[in-house]
Amino acid sequence: MGSTEDLDYPQSLFQYTNGFLVSKVLFTACELGVFDLLLESGGPLSSDAIAARLGTSPIGMERLLDTCVGLKLLAVEVTREGAYYRNTEISNLYLTKSSPKSQYHIMMYYSNTVYLCWHYLTDAVREGRNQYERAFGISPKDPFGAMYRSEEEMLKFMAGQNSIWSICGRDVLAAFDLSTFKRIYDLGGGAGALAQECVSMYPNSAVTIYDLPEVVQVAKERFVPSEERRITFHEGDFFKDSIPEADLYLLSKILHDWDDDKCKQLLAKVHKACTQGGAVLLVESLLNEDKSGPVETQLYSMNMLVQTEGKERTPAEYSNLLQAAGFTDIQVKRTGKLYDAILGRK
Repeated sequence: MGSTEDLDYPQSLFQYTNGFLVSKVLFTACELGVFDLLLESGGPLSSDAIAARLGTSPIGMERLLDTCVGLKLLAVEVTREGAYYRNTEISNLYLTKSSPKSQYHIMMYYSNTVYLCWHYLTDAVREGRNQYERAFGISPKDPFGAMYRSEEEMLKFMAGQNSIWSICGRDVLAAFDLSTFKRIYDLGGGAGALAQECVSMYPNSAVTIYDLPEVVQVAKERFVPSEERRITFHEGDFFKDSIPEADLYLLSKILHDWDDDKCKQLLAKVHKACTQGGAVLLVESLLNEDKSGPVETQLYSMNMLVQTEGKERTPAEYSNLLQAAGFTDIQVKRTGKLYDAILGRK
C-alpha cells in the first residue's frame, strides 16, 4: 500500500488554495480599466502601450495581462514586434463598464467591501456574526448602515445589484406568470433594475420601489428614468413602517439578509397588507434540501455570515417561513441561473 506521499496534489485543491489570487487579478484588471481600454482601442495593444495609458509599471502590467490570458479573460497574439493583447468575448460582455450586462460594479463592491469582511471569516465562524466592526469599525447591529456608510459605497452596492439583475432578472420574473398582478411593491428594490424588468415584461403592471429614504433618492436621481411613469417610490423602513396594500410583493435577496424571526416578522406584515388572492415572490439562491450544494449558494451563505444577520436557505425552509406567515399554495421554481423563485399566495 502506497503512502499519502504518493498521492498527486489534487488540481481541485490547488484551485481552491489559489482562488483568492484569481479573484484579485480579476478585480485589479477591472479597477485599472484594462478591459475598457482594450474595448475602446478598437484593436490589440502591447503591454507597454496599456501600461502607459493606464499609468502603471510596464513589468507589473505585463504580468497582469499574461495572467489574464491564462484565465481566458484576454487573448494574446505574439508577433515579431512583440505581444499584443485583446479582450475575449466574455470580458467585452461582462467586464467592460459600457456593456448592458456589465458586472464591473459588483466586482468593485466585492473587491473593496466584501473582500475586507472575508479577511475575518475565521472570527465570523467563531462568533457567529458579521465582521463590519473589525473590517470598518462600524457596529455589526446595522448591516445596511455599514453597506451604506458613504454615498460612494451606496452607489457601488446599488449599481452592483443592478448588474446582477441584468443577467438573471428576467429569469426570476418569468418563473411564474405574474400578468394578473397589477399593483406590485418591490420591497428593498434598491436601484430599480428588477422593477424595470418587471414593467417591461408585464406592461399592465405598476411597480412601487419601497426602500430607505436615502436609497430612494439615489434611485430617482441616478438609476430610474424619470419618464418611466409605471415605477413609483415609497420611502420607509419595512420593519418599522407600514406596508401599503398591493397585489404582489417582490422580495428579491431580502430574506437571506435576516434571521428566521425577522423573516417571519416581515412576511407577516406582507401577508396582512396583501390583497386577497395576491401573492409574494421570493427571489433567492436556493440550497439543496440536504444542503450538499450548490457550492455557489454555500459560499453566498458564508458571505451572509460575514456581512449580514442571515443565511441562504433550502426550499423547505423558505416554504416554512411563508406558511408561518399565512401564505399557501407555495411553488418553487429553479431557474438554472444565480437566483431562483418561490411564490406564495394569500
